[in-house]
Amino acid sequence: MTSITAVLHTENDALRLGRALETLYACDEIVVVDHGSRDGTVRVARDYGARVVSERSGASPGDYLLFAQAGFTKSESGWILCLHPRESVTEKLAASLFEWKSEAGRGKPAAASAFSFFLREETAEGWVEVPFAQTRLVPPTWNLWKGNFPAQEPSAIALEGELLRFVFP
Repeated sequence: MTSITAVLHTENDALRLGRALETLYACDEIVVVDHGSRDGTVRVARDYGARVVSERSGASPGDYLLFAQAGFTKSESGWILCLHPRESVTEKLAASLFEWKSEAGRGKPAAASAFSFFLREETAEGWVEVPFAQTRLVPPTWNLWKGNFPAQEPSAIALEGELLRFVFP
């Protein structure tokens, strides 16, 4: 079966990280790249079974050294799901990820070079839908990064379900 490694970059995100990690049950591995947190972020990550890697200057989720520090190779990591600590995977998106993994495990091709998700963001006025899907699930060979997230890929297939981005802790 195809595997998914979730990668989250954190810095002092203890108050919101648990909510994000609870929704990653479709992922086979979770890597938290910590950027010098001074709160309980690392403890929360470890409590949820995440591998914690201390950030090195310039590391991105596709950086081989990041995976080596976490104790596995890129070939073992499967696909990479990038998530912000303020985001959560909806049940519908988790179901889509399970379905995709199952189909890929039965020998069906991935059908895309990358996958994207729609996002709803919490605001003071309520929830707002971001009008375009964001590329967030990429193969381990991906080399187009924009900071800690994959660069937008126009041909990425949008999976059903959404990411929820919480503004308030």
